[in-house]
Amino acid sequence: MKIAYISTYPPRECGIATFNHNLLSAISCDKTTVSGDSYVVAMTDAENLYTYEYPVEVKYQIRQENQKDYIRAADYINTSLVDACIMEHEFGIYGGENGVYILLLIARLKKPLVTILHTVLKDPTYMQLTIIREIAKHSSRIVVMSHRAVGFLTGIYGIPFSKIQLIEHGVPDLEPSINNPVKESLPFKNKKVLFTFGLISRNKGLETVIEALPKIAAKNPDVMYVILGTTHPGVIRNSGEEYRDSLKRLARKLNVEENLTFINKFVSEQQLFDYLTACDMYITPYLNEAQITSGTLSYAIGAGAAVISTPYWHAQELLADNRGRLFDFKEADALANIVNELFDDQSKLQELRASAYEYGLHLRWPTTGQVFIDVLEEALSKSLREKDDTNLQIIDADAMPSFNLAHIQRLTDDTGIVQHAKYGIPNLKEGYCLDDNARALIMAILAYQQNKSKVALELLPVYLSYIQYMQNEDGSFRNFLSFTREYLDEVGSEDSFGRTIWALGYLINNAPNNSYREFAREVFDKSIPHFKKLQHLRGIGNTMIGLSSYLKSHPDDEYIREQFDQLATPLKQSYLRNKKGQWHWFEEKMTYDNAILPLALLCHYQGTKDRESLDIALEGMEFLSLKTLSNGYLNPVGNDGWLYKDSGDMALYDQQAIETMAMVLLYFKAYEITRDLTYIKQMHLCYQWFLGENSLHLPLFDHETKGCGDGLKPQGVNRNQGAESTLAYWISHLIVLKAMEYEYIQNSDLASVQST
Repeated sequence: MKIAYISTYPPRECGIATFNHNLLSAISCDKTTVSGDSYVVAMTDAENLYTYEYPVEVKYQIRQENQKDYIRAADYINTSLVDACIMEHEFGIYGGENGVYILLLIARLKKPLVTILHTVLKDPTYMQLTIIREIAKHSSRIVVMSHRAVGFLTGIYGIPFSKIQLIEHGVPDLEPSINNPVKESLPFKNKKVLFTFGLISRNKGLETVIEALPKIAAKNPDVMYVILGTTHPGVIRNSGEEYRDSLKRLARKLNVEENLTFINKFVSEQQLFDYLTACDMYITPYLNEAQITSGTLSYAIGAGAAVISTPYWHAQELLADNRGRLFDFKEADALANIVNELFDDQSKLQELRASAYEYGLHLRWPTTGQVFIDVLEEALSKSLREKDDTNLQIIDADAMPSFNLAHIQRLTDDTGIVQHAKYGIPNLKEGYCLDDNARALIMAILAYQQNKSKVALELLPVYLSYIQYMQNEDGSFRNFLSFTREYLDEVGSEDSFGRTIWALGYLINNAPNNSYREFAREVFDKSIPHFKKLQHLRGIGNTMIGLSSYLKSHPDDEYIREQFDQLATPLKQSYLRNKKGQWHWFEEKMTYDNAILPLALLCHYQGTKDRESLDIALEGMEFLSLKTLSNGYLNPVGNDGWLYKDSGDMALYDQQAIETMAMVLLYFKAYEITRDLTYIKQMHLCYQWFLGENSLHLPLFDHETKGCGDGLKPQGVNRNQGAESTLAYWISHLIVLKAMEYEYIQNSDLASVQST
């Protein structure tokens, strides 16, 4: 078995780098199972790939803040001969907000992945929660190092217990030196030594030990507190050695300057082991409980040190059963009392050391490494089983969120649906718009059709009433309304007009009762004179989709059929005029709501059998697919630059939810017409954009609020959850459910044919 390790790596001075080096060495000890050709993909915190002189096992480097490096690294791993990957995870070692760039890599991996979580937060931010869930989704196994971390993952993050493996932090396989050189060094010789090591930063609580020194030194004047380690690189960048200097000032103020020694260096494991076995007591005085794993604490136990610690989470577990002593956070007096007690009673001190040493034996890396090998073999076996498993079903209903209109209800009042939200809270200052209420009407009809949703049925007249309220006497529509119900424009855009006709036509064909149908027909009829005035392609396209629905229930309405045909003409003419070479599109640029244009012509073909409309629609759809689906997931044209005919560069961000909804509707319509299951696959692929199958591999759908983020930006998800994006999600969701019925029928028919 050949393994790729994704992590920081020595000589970078980082605890996770050391952990990964030890893990690689421990696993590689099993020569019969693990190949010597395993390698490391190293995370570097510098722009220059040659900043660190890495050993030969580092075959690839990723610059922390370079997105493309993550993608290239995935390609490197996939094309190599590795069988599986191990990834060390800590938010701070990967790029982007909370290390989000690592999702670019793992989502592309085609090898089984085992992820080791070094941090599991009790109160994660939305982004942190999302990242851990996405990592779990792409990992065969999630490894944590404490029981509390297991509870957090299952209870807070919703990760199945069956996916989690508890493996305690490994420790060096070393024994105390017979002639320990540290004991003869200046800070240790003839001293009673208290010891702390690790990267220095304010959250380590070192001042608590210094504050305890006067009381300790009063009874033990030969005490020396030794702090081994360099200052954390992030602290150095931001404030230099300010914290270390403040500790020195505190010691001078308390008259214990002679009882404090700093050793400002990063030492080897053998040297660290010598320090741990030379000290009298090891202290971790962290300031709060939120420390799920401490490598320094594990090393101290592994070395058989007498440990005194504050009761952070890992310490509570590791120091149980008399393997150490605990004192409360920032309680210098309590620490001093414990230290003095142990100096007075050497038998108690020796008892702590013996308990720690005995427990540390089962943490040693050779033992821990074998457990990891078992986990890797299980992950590899599971991966092979999944590859052999065939499943005809394209859409997995169990993977879809359950239908829930909570956020839609939150955004809707007795006037209509509010345009915008701040996070998941309605932003009433922005008022209402016709576009969103038209979409909301379509969503309500679909929800009642698919789920017989009583909530949707109750909301439907609110949206219909808003549409009627915004109609002018001449049949045109205003768009914007303030929260105080004041009109904010005289006539809305052609886009908003078209979307309204779409909603009205859909209601006329699918009304749950005659009252709604007749109401919608009255508003629809009043708007007819404006059809021939439309000039913009998307206004035309949206209107055509509405007319196609209307004609399904009124096939003998020759006047509307004539309007339908007339509206198709400028769409087809625009396509033929702009099509040139490899550019198969309706305009000289791709902008927004692109899929509406071929969708409108598919609707025209469905209602008229106009072959030219079908040919143009399919050709345009193929071109749109080439530009947006070529990476194996949907990349809608970004609105920060669009895509121009004479430019090969498509704007990637910001990506909008209405683009995705239009794509879902387009492929579903293509399937309705052709019965080609390829379009169902493409439809589902587009829908998955909402759930994380996108360029950043972050879900826009919020499982907590039941809303949808307003877009995908280079830095992550726009966390505002307005009406447009949330409606786009739920319309897409309902269309996918509708498609499942078609797929089921077609697969049933196919099975019947095969059986006969």
